[in-house]
Amino acid sequence: MFSHMMVGSNDLDRAKKFYDHLFASIGGKPGFQDPKGRLIYSHNGSLFLVTKPIDGEAATHGNGSTIGFAVNGPEQADAWHKAGVEAGGTAIEDAPGVRSGSGMSLYLAYLRDPDGNKLCALHRMPAAQTPAAA
Repeated sequence: MFSHMMVGSNDLDRAKKFYDHLFASIGGKPGFQDPKGRLIYSHNGSLFLVTKPIDGEAATHGNGSTIGFAVNGPEQADAWHKAGVEAGGTAIEDAPGVRSGSGMSLYLAYLRDPDGNKLCALHRMPAAQTPAAA
């Protein structure tokens, strides 16, 4: 559905440390910087970029927006969440775990990156993995 996602940062060194740890926890490689100074991460056919805003203004996070990353299971979501917190992110919302409703169960873990962007690791749970009392 999308070709890439990009977030702004006021400190690309700090952002690189955070996202390198975050993506390594789910099998991704460290980001690289392109000639325009943007950090670029490529994983499973998707691109994620971090940049200083081109208008010269301060980077800010979007209120009400969330960037979701697909993970392979609860263990990977937990590793992602732990790596993000250890690399300077902030745990937000409920602790990582199953959220059920509308006939489906999702394993979700939420963070804010060091610049305040809201991130989510998401695993769609097969019916056999859905707890009876979630």
